[in-house]
Amino acid sequence: MSDASREPAPKLTLEVRDLHKSFGGQAALRGVDLVVPEGTTCVLMGVSGSGKTVLMKHIMGLMRPDRGVVLVEGAEVAKMNEPELNQMRRKLGILFQANALFDSLNVFDNVAFPLRERTKMSEPDITKTVNETLGKVGLSHAATRFPGELSGGMQKRVGFARATILQPKILLYDDPTAGLDPLTTAAVNEIITTGKQQLGATSLVITPDVASAFGMADNLALMHEGRVVEYGPPDHFRQSQHPEVKAFLRNWLRRRSAQTQAPQA
Repeated sequence: MSDASREPAPKLTLEVRDLHKSFGGQAALRGVDLVVPEGTTCVLMGVSGSGKTVLMKHIMGLMRPDRGVVLVEGAEVAKMNEPELNQMRRKLGILFQANALFDSLNVFDNVAFPLRERTKMSEPDITKTVNETLGKVGLSHAATRFPGELSGGMQKRVGFARATILQPKILLYDDPTAGLDPLTTAAVNEIITTGKQQLGATSLVITPDVASAFGMADNLALMHEGRVVEYGPPDHFRQSQHPEVKAFLRNWLRRRSAQTQAPQA
C-alpha cells in the first residue's frame, strides 16, 4: 500500500502507556495500555477490583502513577502542576456513579453551579444556557425541583446536564447505570450517546453492563487484574477467543439469566 493511499492515524485524546500503581504493596495497575481516539466512545469493563476506577482517577489527575504515562490531548498528566491540572480538568465532564448533586440546590442551581464557579458569565446568560441545557435532556419542567424529589433516571440527567454545561471535550462516566432499573438504564445509555452526538466529545465509560457497553461503544476494553487484556470494536469482542473475555461474557450471561428467571416480588 502506498503512503498516499494510507488513511491518517486517528488523533488520540486519551493515551495510557504501561501504567503501574500499587497501594501498600498490592498492585492495582500492572502495566495498563489504552488509547481512546478523538470523538469515540470507549467502554471499560471488568469485575470489581480489576483497576477501572483507579485508571480513571489517573486520567483525572487525582492519582500519580508509580510508573508509566497518562496523556490527555498529548499532555502528560503526572507532569502538570496544580494550575495546569485545573486547566486540564476544565476539558473534562465527569458523571459519577452517585451523581454528586447538591441536595440543598434545586435542579437549575445544580446545573448552573459550574458556570458560576468557573466562568464570569452574567446571570441572564447563565439562565439562558441552563434552560437550553435542561431542554436538551428533557428536564425543562423540573428546574425548580430538588434532587430528593426526582427519580434515579432524572437525577442522572441532571448530573449529565451539569457535567456537560461547559461543553467539555472529554466525558468520563464511572458506572453511571449502577443500581438502576432496565428502563432507567436505557435512558442513561441514550444520554451518553446524546453527549457524543451533541458535543462531539470523546468518552470513557466504566460499566459492568455488557448489553449497554455493546450498544454504545466504538471500542471496548476488558480489564483483568490490573491490565487491559482485550481491546477492540464490539464485533472483535464478540469473536474474541481470549479466555478472560469468554469467562467475563459467560458470567454476565449467567447473571442476566438468573435475574430474568428470578420470581417477581
